[in-house]
Formats: sequence, C-alpha cells, structure tokens
Amino acid sequence: MMAGTAFFPRMALLLVAVLLVARVSAQPPVAVQVEALLPNTAVLMINGQRKTLRAGDSFQGVTLVSADARAAVLEIDGKRQTVGLNRRITTQYATPDKRQVDIPRNNRNQYVTTARINGRTAPVIVDTGANIVAMNSGQAERLGIDYRSGSPSRVETASDVVDAWVVKLDSVEVGGIRVDNVRASVMDGNFPATILLGMTYLEHVELQEKDGVLSLSRGW
Repeated sequence: MMAGTAFFPRMALLLVAVLLVARVSAQPPVAVQVEALLPNTAVLMINGQRKTLRAGDSFQGVTLVSADARAAVLEIDGKRQTVGLNRRITTQYATPDKRQVDIPRNNRNQYVTTARINGRTAPVIVDTGANIVAMNSGQAERLGIDYRSGSPSRVETASDVVDAWVVKLDSVEVGGIRVDNVRASVMDGNFPATILLGMTYLEHVELQEKDGVLSLSRGW
C-alpha cells in the first residue's frame, strides 16, 4: 500500500510538470521588424509596438544583443538571429519561398533605404525611372569604386552635361536581396545627391506598392 500511495503523488507532480511545459511552449509568436539602426541601438516594431532598444535591453522576449548600420543581432526564445534593416521575422517560422524587404515612403514621397554596395553601406533611393544604378564621383570614392577605369561617357543632368563612367559593381544588396555584377553609372560632380537604385538592380526583383510601402522581393 505504501508503494501505491507514493506512486500517485509522483504521477500528480509529473502531470503538473507536463502542464507547465505545455504552457511555456504555448507562448504566443513574436513578430519583429527592424525600422532603424544605430551603433548598438535599434528601433524595432515588436508585435505592433515601436521600441528603441540599446544593446542588452529586452522587450516582450526580444533582446538586442548588438547593432550597427548593417544589421541587428536579436535574441528571441534563446536563439540569436541577425536581422537587416526593414526585415521582418517571427517565432512562427516557416522556410520562406522568397525574401522580401518593405520600404516605407518618406514625407518627400521617396522610398529611401540602405544598400550594401561592394560590401559597403550607403543610403539609396529606389528609382524605377532610372535605367541604371547611378551615383556621383564622391559617393563612388567612399565606396572604394575605381570608377575611372570604367567606360567613359557623357550624361545629361537637369542642369548640365557631365562626364560619367559606366562600371560593373561586384554586388548590390538591399535587405538581404543580393544581385551580383550590376551595371552602374558614376557621374562627375555632386549629382545625384543620393545614390539612385535603378533598373539594373530592380529588374532582378519583384516590386509591389501598397499603402505607402514599397515591397522588394525575390525567390530563393
């Protein structure tokens, strides 16, 4: 009888433990989007709430481990993930059939985001009216592009006709969507003020605009 009476309390404890594990496992999913990046600081949209976290801060189970201009390292449910600007992740994970980045329109009706060009970051404007990725000579120098070894040409701007060089960029990446061997035009002077992400990149992605948000996507 003693063994039998001891058995049932142990069974009860086991059932309580199972129920506790089930409750922990049934935690609601966490949805996170990276909206802005600064050194060791990130602006995140977590389950619909915008939060600015510094390295080490946590909110709703999301901890910012570190951040730079390129990406944020987040810890969610004990797992670390590196998430780029405007990328969204969720703990209800399913392997996506394509990669997507969402770019909100600013108050000047421009879609501005950050790109990695030849491995270096720079702000860009998505411009479907530009038939080529375009930048000025100062921007090219900051990105380490030897543009004068490219093919010389002349380009008409809004106010002048300037010298330009057509070059081949090793890679252009926006939100994890990378395109290699992208033709670009480098113009002498200060035009354009911000690099134009033209069709030599955009022709490789799908574009969709809805409610002031431009989505770029590409299949895996």
